[in-house]
Amino acid sequence: MEEKQYMISSVTVYCSSSGQAPQPYFDEATLLGKGLAERNIGLVFGGGHVGLMGRTADAVMQGGGTVKGIIPRFLEEREVAHYGISELHVVETMHERKMLLTGWADAFVILPGGFGTLDELMEILTWKHLGHHDKPIILLNVGGFWDQLLGFFGRIAADRMVKPGYEAYYDLCSSADEALALIDRINRRQASPA
Repeated sequence: MEEKQYMISSVTVYCSSSGQAPQPYFDEATLLGKGLAERNIGLVFGGGHVGLMGRTADAVMQGGGTVKGIIPRFLEEREVAHYGISELHVVETMHERKMLLTGWADAFVILPGGFGTLDELMEILTWKHLGHHDKPIILLNVGGFWDQLLGFFGRIAADRMVKPGYEAYYDLCSSADEALALIDRINRRQASPA
């Protein structure tokens, strides 16, 4: 699939709401949020104040950036909705949340996370595979977090359940700095006259 040419001005970040994640994941979330703010790239995220999602949003806000959170009403209390951000949208269903998280993004960055993060990753990968969107997807592979999943992708490709070339659906970065540098390259490329 050929990607459209547009600037990345907002990024949806999918990540864990767990406060028990290893410290390096929190460190990368902070660096990512800080880097987005420095570039004046808005953050779109799941709206929680906790875990990696809260850390990323806090870093963007502390850097003077813009943050849009989307949280379903039934999770507003459980995930401790983040009221200290630019905009908090409370929706009725997970489906509404996911549609806004997808629609408001120019690109996606996926930090380590649990079942919810896996669900969101698989959905945007599937949608890209089906041609529903062509936005950049960046897997932030902190400490090799995504290695086993990528190995499984290789297995389903070897068993001919995914066509060759699926690796082009996403970029793999080992750090927030690498992910931000990739976003910078995409934006420089889009800004250059053809």
